[in-house]
Amino acid sequence: MSQKMKPLILAIAEKLKTRHWKLTTAESCTGGGIAFYLTSIAGSSDWFERGFVTYSNHSKEELVGVQSSTLNQFGAVSEQTAQEMAEGALTHSQAQLSLAVTGIAGPTGGSLDKPVGTVWFAYASHTASTRSFVKLLAGDRTDIREQTIRVACEELLHMLA
Repeated sequence: MSQKMKPLILAIAEKLKTRHWKLTTAESCTGGGIAFYLTSIAGSSDWFERGFVTYSNHSKEELVGVQSSTLNQFGAVSEQTAQEMAEGALTHSQAQLSLAVTGIAGPTGGSLDKPVGTVWFAYASHTASTRSFVKLLAGDRTDIREQTIRVACEELLHMLA
C-alpha cells in the first residue's frame, strides 16, 4: 500500500470499528482496487464485509441489482447507476455502509457528454439517504483509477467523521 493511502485506510478502519459497522463496495472502473486497499490492513475482516467487482453491465444487474432500464436510459456511468450500485451492494451484503464507483478510465470509451475521466461516486447506508457526486479526473488510465480510489476513500472518511 502506498504511504499516502495507509493513514487514510487506518482512519476509515478506526471509524468503522468504533461504530461496529461493516463496509461493502461495488466497483466498476477501479476493478476491485478500493477493496484491495481496504483489505491491505491486517484485521480488515472486522469492518470490511465484501466487495463486488461489477465491471460489465450484466454483472451490475446480476450482482447488485442495477435495473436494465437504468443502464439503457442513463448508461453505466451515471448518477442513477452509481446509486443503484451502492444501494444494491448494501442489500446484497451484511454491511451497514456501502460505496460504489463507476466511470470511464480510458483511454477510450469517452464521449462529449461523458469524457474520459468522468467518475460517479455513491454512498448508501441504512441510516441516511444515498449520496452521490461526480468528478472529472485527469490523467491516463492508471492516474484516473488511482484518483478514483483516493477520492472514494477520502469521502468515505469525511462521511464517517
